[in-house]
Amino acid sequence: MRIDKFLKISRILKRRAVANEACQAGKISVNGKVVKPSYNVKVGDVVTIAFGEGELTFRIDAIKETVKKEEVSSLYTITGKQW
Repeated sequence: MRIDKFLKISRILKRRAVANEACQAGKISVNGKVVKPSYNVKVGDVVTIAFGEGELTFRIDAIKETVKKEEVSSLYTITGKQW
């Protein structure tokens, strides 16, 4: 699954267009490497998103095409926050 789609489905970022823009701006990295919106993520990847002064780091635990709001937390585990 593409990183921009995963970020939208997991509700980490609200819209896919926002995820797309963040990737193009170099604010999203997977396993320490800055990625484009078309990058295919897999289970076990560690994703870091830069937000202004801070960043959010999480590990992908599952990939699903559709997910209910209550099940979103099963897709990833937050491993670090810096604000």
